[in-house]
Amino acid sequence: MVSVLPTPVTNEITPSVTKLLINGRWVASESGKTFATVNPSTGEEICQVGEADAADVEKAVRAARAAFDQGPWRKTNASERGRLLHCLADLIETHSDELARLETLDNGKPLSIAKAVDVAKTVACYRYFAGWADKVQGKTIPIDGDFFCYTRHEPIGVVGQIIPWNYPMLMQAWKLAPALATGNTVVMKPAEQTPLSALRIGELILEAGFPDGVVNLLPGFGPTAGAAIAHHMDVDKVAFTGSTEVGRLVMEAAAKSNLKRITLELGGKSPNIIFADTDLDEAVEGAHMGVFVNQGQSCCAGSRVFVEEDIYDAFVEKSVARARKRVVGDPFDPRTNQGPQVDRTQFERVMGYIESGHREGAALACGGDRVGERGYFIQPTVFANVQDEMQIAREEIFGPVMSVIAFKNVEEVITRANRTKYGLAAGVWTRDIKKAHAIANGVRAGTVWVNCYHVLDTRAPFGGFKQSGIGRELGEYGLREYTEVKTVTVKL
Repeated sequence: MVSVLPTPVTNEITPSVTKLLINGRWVASESGKTFATVNPSTGEEICQVGEADAADVEKAVRAARAAFDQGPWRKTNASERGRLLHCLADLIETHSDELARLETLDNGKPLSIAKAVDVAKTVACYRYFAGWADKVQGKTIPIDGDFFCYTRHEPIGVVGQIIPWNYPMLMQAWKLAPALATGNTVVMKPAEQTPLSALRIGELILEAGFPDGVVNLLPGFGPTAGAAIAHHMDVDKVAFTGSTEVGRLVMEAAAKSNLKRITLELGGKSPNIIFADTDLDEAVEGAHMGVFVNQGQSCCAGSRVFVEEDIYDAFVEKSVARARKRVVGDPFDPRTNQGPQVDRTQFERVMGYIESGHREGAALACGGDRVGERGYFIQPTVFANVQDEMQIAREEIFGPVMSVIAFKNVEEVITRANRTKYGLAAGVWTRDIKKAHAIANGVRAGTVWVNCYHVLDTRAPFGGFKQSGIGRELGEYGLREYTEVKTVTVKL
């Protein structure tokens, strides 16, 4: 059986800010509305947060536009932008315990992971892009004739950013850091499920000394605040991470308004391919973490686990044994490695997929039930004998559900791995370098991991093929998404 720990009775930390950040000030929403953010470990309200809508977006965009066009941000040297980002990284590191507790309270992820992964990678992201701030360079081009030709990389302008709830603090950094390093101003909507760490970092942004209007934070809902950002005529670019369905709406709004630039990091149904010649124990552990990390709430989760027929039964047996060792319960307990799903909606969505696996004939090898009566905890679940046409093999579940699928050879598994609308990530486990490169070359995905999974680094670009998105985040490629290229030609 999965180990179960009691869920917490009291909140571990009290949020310091719950309002909107507009033009360097904490303000109530224009409507006066608030909404509850909920502790997913208990289902109880943590606090009320200001609810932004179109009127607040209008104020924030005006502030961001003024900061970009006339304000001090336009005149800020690139090296000073880098210094401010370094200062913010230092402040986040100083407050790492507090921020990790906020993330655990609001999101449900285990505290040990929130601190070791989310906070640490957030700090690394700001520091990486801080280093880029004064290194965004153009080129000189030897065109024909007596001319001096060069390019400049200039900020796009006012950037709208909409971030998800699965890695709230880290996704805020992925969006903010490159936008600020390149000289843009930002209007950001945190996810309504998890606004608290984003708002606390807003306080640290002010403490670091960023000028008024450079960063504006608007907690609220997608159909109101998010839609207003996507449609606004004075927002020059929108960057969105979330579902493919909402990504389509963002893209449509960008086209219908001012043809604003977009980057979209969307859903996935990533294949993780296990060959018989691999180290089986290592592959089992890698596939386990590829699915169950962050309660399964990861866009690049390797939830379609393709296993070569010769080792299929052994892989299922070992994966079930590994899943049953997973400790589910109080995310503030250091022994826990799986907390609750983020909210009731996501809990019910995952349980619905588990029911569909039963209904369509997959073999439930372990899990499949909720844990306890309080909060949104789900047992780590493994389905065997999964067929490609089953719902659990086709659709993004975003929960702790592994589908194990048998295959025969390289050519077959590449074809089946690509039989999806998504193309975010993939993994392959083998000792044969030819097989590894065949999968890496043949599978249409933005990231392919060989004998590893979920290795994400700020320096390496991340993004998807097909309906998994447009553009890239992180690394130098991610930096390019926040600049316009200008060509200047001078007659000599």
